[in-house]
This record gives sequence, structure tokens and C-alpha cells, in this order.
Amino acid sequence: MAGESSIATPQRRADARVWLALWVVYIVWGSTYLAIRLGVRPAHGAPFPPLLYAGFRFTVAGALMLAFTVRRPAADGRPDPLGARQWFAGAVIGVALLLGGNGLVSLAEKRIPSGIAALVVATVPIWAALLGAVSGQERITLRHALGLALGFSGVAALVAGTGSGRVQFTGVLIVLAASLSWAAGSVWSRTAPTVRRPLVMTGMEMLAGGLACFAVGFAVGEGHDLHLGRTSTSAWLALGYLAVFGSLLAYTAYIWLLKNAALSLVTTYAYVNPLVAILLGIVFVDEPFTARTVLATVLITLGVILMVMRKGEARGVTRSGRARARKASIDGMERRVPPRKDRVTSAEGRTAPGPEGRPHDAAEQEAGCR
Repeated sequence: MAGESSIATPQRRADARVWLALWVVYIVWGSTYLAIRLGVRPAHGAPFPPLLYAGFRFTVAGALMLAFTVRRPAADGRPDPLGARQWFAGAVIGVALLLGGNGLVSLAEKRIPSGIAALVVATVPIWAALLGAVSGQERITLRHALGLALGFSGVAALVAGTGSGRVQFTGVLIVLAASLSWAAGSVWSRTAPTVRRPLVMTGMEMLAGGLACFAVGFAVGEGHDLHLGRTSTSAWLALGYLAVFGSLLAYTAYIWLLKNAALSLVTTYAYVNPLVAILLGIVFVDEPFTARTVLATVLITLGVILMVMRKGEARGVTRSGRARARKASIDGMERRVPPRKDRVTSAEGRTAPGPEGRPHDAAEQEAGCR
């Protein structure tokens, strides 16, 4: 009995750490949409221009991430060069995810509620599956086809017709474009020559994406709308929260979870985050929650669940299954072996859903952009 107790205690501690890290990902990433809203559309004071807001966030977060991680060797001890090819890959992915993804979400949140933006962003795994099929990397099964249909039906429910709860079409279209950009960068990253150290790669992407947000923001004239002296305190606090908690703390927790928890558990963030965002928007900025929003939430969430879950997960994950999943995620992070070009994988073969790297797949790329 004493032996069993001594074994159970470390297990309980490990389970507690897993759930603590998971709730950090749930709450922090779910709250980033509210923080973006507070920056680009504050109740008082001057707002941040959306692209420059994203630029501040990711440039600071990327520089800090690299400062803390770039000198650390790869876990397997093998060389992990950081040369021109790796920087080019990181820059392309960073532009797709953080300029095309987060930058467009920031633009959209000047028009639509933050919770709705989070809900539409949840379609990233749907776009990733479609792009993977087009590029020959995946096959779409009947279950995933149903997920596609449900997800896009949910988006249509937000903008179709007239009446209470209808969301501005332009804002939703901008977030759909952001989701497509995230998914495209994610699919391309699967065979890109990136570094194997996930946090280093994340820092490179954040830095490159942040600088790209600055460049485009100033190019389109956002500099004329930047009034730092009149920017509200809440907008500054939201920016600090996004950089430190949204881009550093939560992502570090996510990487730790990939090493220490079942993927079936980790990937639940894909449909928990929008629910958290919707709730926070209602509570803190009085965003509307109508029958139309309920319908769209149900449809999109069910669609994402069908896209995310792998075959057999509905029957639960056994202890040995958790160990295999953990080993698979570690192996993917350590080796980052590109898929053979002559091999087609099914959507069930993805390690995660579809987000604020990695092994670089759709879920982790989406996650890196929260």
C-alpha cells in the first residue's frame, strides 16, 4: 500500500501540472481576442492602429523569446543550424501567420465582436484540411467532410439573412482570410527547412511577423493614426498582456503540454478557446450573444471536433495510448522529419487540430498566433 501511495503521489502531481498548463492555454489564449479588442477599439482614449498593435506585440515577444532560447542546444544534442534558409522559412511562416493571420484579425475586431472573431478563427483546421488535400498531403474522409460542412454552415449562419444577431459580412470575411492565411502558412511549414527547436522557431516567426506588421502598417498610413500620448491605459495593459501572457507564457505551456500530455487532451483548446472568448466578450465589453451566435457556435464547434479528433479517440485514451501519443509528439519535435512527397496522409494522421510551433502542423501554427 505504501508503495502504491508513493507511486500515486508523483502521478497526481504530474496530472495537476498538466491541468494547470491546460487551463493556462484555455484561459490565456481564449482571452487574447478580448485583449485585441481593448487595444484596437477601447472604450476610452485613442485606439492602437491594428497592424501596428500586432507589430508591437510580436516584435517584443519574438525578441524576448529568442533572447531566452536561441543559445540553448537542441534536446537531442545534434546540430540545429540557424542560417539563411531557416530565417527565410521562419520569415515566410511568420508573415503568413502573424501579418496575414493575427494582423487581419486585429483589423476585423474593429468591425465585429471579439468572440465572433475567435469563433471564425476556429475554422483554421478546416482550411488546413482543404489545403492539405489540394497539395496532396492529406485525404479527406467522410467524417472530415461532415466537419467541413458543419464548420462552414456555422460561418454562414453568422452572416446570412437579416435580423437580430447578424454579423457584419466584411468583418467575418476578413477573419476568414486570416484563417486561410494561417492554414496556408501551416501547411507550407510542414516541409519548410525550419530549426528543430520549437521555441526558437516561434521566436523567429514572431520577430519576422511583427516587423512585417510594422512595415505594412506604416505603408498603409497607420502611422498617422498612432497617438501614443492619448492611448488608453487599458490598451497599453492589453498590449503587455498579449506580449507576455498570450505570446510567451501560454505558448511555453503549450509546448510543455505536447511533451507531457495526451494529444487528444491538448487539442481540446481548439474548441474551448472560442467559448472562453465569447464568454469574456459578453462579461467585460457587453458583446451580444443571440440565438444566431448560439447556432453558429454549435455548428462550428462540432465541425472542429470532427476535424480534430483522430480515429478511435471517442473510445478514450488508455495509459499506453497516452504514452505513445506523448512519445510521438516528442519525436516529432526533436526530429522534425519532413513527410515524403510521395506519401499521402489522411486528416486523421495530423497530430493536432488545425491559433497563438512545434512540430509545425496546422494546430501548432494556429496556436502560435494567439
